[in-house]
Amino acid sequence: MDITLEQAEKIVAAAKTKAKEIDTLMNIAVVDRGVHLVAFARMDGAWLGSLDIAIKKAKTAKLFNINTGDIGALSQPGASLYNIELSNGGLISFPGGVPVKNTAGEIIGAIGVSGSSVENDHAVAEAGSLAL
Repeated sequence: MDITLEQAEKIVAAAKTKAKEIDTLMNIAVVDRGVHLVAFARMDGAWLGSLDIAIKKAKTAKLFNINTGDIGALSQPGASLYNIELSNGGLISFPGGVPVKNTAGEIIGAIGVSGSSVENDHAVAEAGSLAL
């Protein structure tokens, strides 16, 4: 089962709410199981350079079904996934991408968020991922 547009819009709304709570501007991307973009929002004033990063974070989280920050830990020099960010047309290996699960616990997509510190990016992505 893939993520629906209605679900993706709920995820984006929850992420925007969290971004406002922590007073930051974000680019928010939601992809389906095939890593196709389903929904995207750029909050007014969010960095243009973060648009592509948000999408790549969502794709990275779904391609590997783990948080992008976890991939970052595994991709450091000497680690088992060193240079993985060079694969798949470019991945993002720092926090802000989180897989999205349905109520049955199946991964149906992912959210990627960019526009602030990686800690804030992850907090906003996590809030979005929990919207379902």
